[in-house]
Amino acid sequence: MSSDKACVTLIGADGPMGTVVFTPEGDSVKVTGEVSGLTPGKHGFHIHQFGDVSSGCASTGGHYNPAGKTHGAPTDDERHAGDLGNIEANGEGVAKIDIVDAGFKIPEIIGRAVVVHEGEDDLGAGGHELSKTTGNAGGRKCCGIIGLQSA
Repeated sequence: MSSDKACVTLIGADGPMGTVVFTPEGDSVKVTGEVSGLTPGKHGFHIHQFGDVSSGCASTGGHYNPAGKTHGAPTDDERHAGDLGNIEANGEGVAKIDIVDAGFKIPEIIGRAVVVHEGEDDLGAGGHELSKTTGNAGGRKCCGIIGLQSA
């Protein structure tokens, strides 16, 4: 499956907001894409446990966390596999995504969800009661289910 990639279309309350593609890159995964319709600034960007959008983004569960760790930055050893940090929207509300992450493999995220949050992820270091579970990134702005796409 090394030549396969995955993709997701992100949907918000007002419709499509972006697309994200996951491509194998050595022992890591390259995550690329674009999200529009955001407020300027940083937004938490995570892989969530469930590919269930039956109740919108609320039904995607918590962050993908097979090792049972606490929330952290993508560069931390202590982090959820789905903790991808923040994406940053420019003045027009568009965030370009270009991340390389070794915390997960493509086969294990198929059928899970990607969620972009309304606020900035404090990367587990904010001191808020939610910092170590969600990064205190606020509500869920848009989401979608990750599907396999053959290259």
